Amino acid sequence: MKGLIQRVSHARVEVGGETVGAIDHGILLLLGVEATDTRELADKLLHKVLHYRIFGDDQGKMNRNVQQAGGGLLVVSQFTLVADTARGLRPSFSRGASPQQAEELYTYFVEQARLKLPGVACGQFAADMQVSLCNDGPVTFLLEV
Repeated sequence: MKGLIQRVSHARVEVGGETVGAIDHGILLLLGVEATDTRELADKLLHKVLHYRIFGDDQGKMNRNVQQAGGGLLVVSQFTLVADTARGLRPSFSRGASPQQAEELYTYFVEQARLKLPGVACGQFAADMQVSLCNDGPVTFLLEV
């Protein structure tokens, strides 16, 4: 399971011109699910996302996590994160989870996040989404479990 996190001052996701999820400052998480992923790995990644210290403290050092910073979390499914790009000029998605497995783990991830953090929003699984954000910093990290 892979998560690309970006510290944002605001972010939103639209489907068909309508906003389906939005946050003010916080984390935009692009979530990729691989065929070998489980709920246990989703729990580990969620813990990492919620506790990763990417927000400034009183001295401006990245010592606060999203909870301590009072930020939100916008979760967007992103199957292209699990693509194998090592060879050739076309990505391979053979490591990706089936749509059914990916949706189940994505939904589980969002449900668990909502139990732990107020202000969780999400995109629409398997939809053609437009994601808008203002990356604060810029600060971007690829997290893997």
